[in-house]
Amino acid sequence: MDQLRQQLRYAHYSLRTEEAYLHWVRAFIHFHDRRHPGELAQPEVEAFLTWLAHDRQVAAGTHRQALSALLFLYQKVLRLDLPWMGEIGRPRAARHLPVVLSADEVAQVLAQLDAQQAQPTASVPYGLIARLLYGTGMRLLEGLRLRVKDIDFDRRAVVVREGKGYKDRVVMLPATLEAPLHDQLSLAHELWQQDRQAGLAGVHMPHALARKYPRAASSWTWHWVFPQARTAVDPRSGVVQRHHVLEGNFQRAFKLALAQAGIAKPASPHTLRHSFATHLLQAGYDIRTVQELLGHADVSTTMIYTHVLRLGGGAVRSPLDNLAGGTPSVVVPPPPPVQPPPLRYPTAARTTVRTVREPLPCLAAFLPTPSWSAAATTAS
Repeated sequence: MDQLRQQLRYAHYSLRTEEAYLHWVRAFIHFHDRRHPGELAQPEVEAFLTWLAHDRQVAAGTHRQALSALLFLYQKVLRLDLPWMGEIGRPRAARHLPVVLSADEVAQVLAQLDAQQAQPTASVPYGLIARLLYGTGMRLLEGLRLRVKDIDFDRRAVVVREGKGYKDRVVMLPATLEAPLHDQLSLAHELWQQDRQAGLAGVHMPHALARKYPRAASSWTWHWVFPQARTAVDPRSGVVQRHHVLEGNFQRAFKLALAQAGIAKPASPHTLRHSFATHLLQAGYDIRTVQELLGHADVSTTMIYTHVLRLGGGAVRSPLDNLAGGTPSVVVPPPPPVQPPPLRYPTAARTTVRTVREPLPCLAAFLPTPSWSAAATTAS
């Protein structure tokens, strides 16, 4: 397990991935009565994966994560390149449509979060965090990990550092959040001053920046925008320092606000990101712009929100609504009639009957005199 942990950190895996891989390898060892993984082969691995899928009934994503942990164990830790590793099939994950809240539902959830913040014992600005997630499309951890230096009020921009896939991007700063963010920074500055007076180590620094810049961890520039009210112990270094707001606290507050608002949808804080993308597409913004704001590497990931925009059944009128006794719940208006393009010239000029011209005087002697029938035919 120590070797597995070292290899995961050598490959720069995140702390959450490290904990997940350790969990699945530990479960795999206990499933086979604590036998060493080097003594196990393809039948034992397939038996464990079958137990997860059949008995435990885990989701396809969880199944793939367990398989990835075992492959990492055999390839990177045990250094075994066995031919049966490529024969193990990966479960096919189902693609579900995201849950989206309407604008009224978002307003109701924000109002309930503000009510929770107004309680005397509350110390976390849940309403401001939710508005930031919905107004910028950031993920939950991206919003909670914001530092003071990442907010540019002059350009009205927020820099998201090391998002999914360790990619940085820039999102817009809503104008309505400028004043609340200034107030939040004032409260965070008070906690920063208390930490400096107490002589705490500061905040967590990514990679080796703490060694390269020893004073950066205790500087105001690198401080959290949403710091935790109490100090915590870093799980890797064991140093007591100030951490940002825990995502579990906000998730519980969001679930409570959803229940208080009476919204019967399986929503989560990530639903605010889905609602952000859907509402931008409804407002007529280009899908490439939405893709850059969300930080998607492929536009096909953003295209899933175009399916959410469609009405139920592709706006097809049900035959039940055409019955005499049927009462349609949603009346789909007929499409507007297509108007023909305007003519370049007036209509009267196109239908006017042209009269017979008189021949020129110089040619009158050479032309035959037309009969009445021929003149009538020419006029018509």
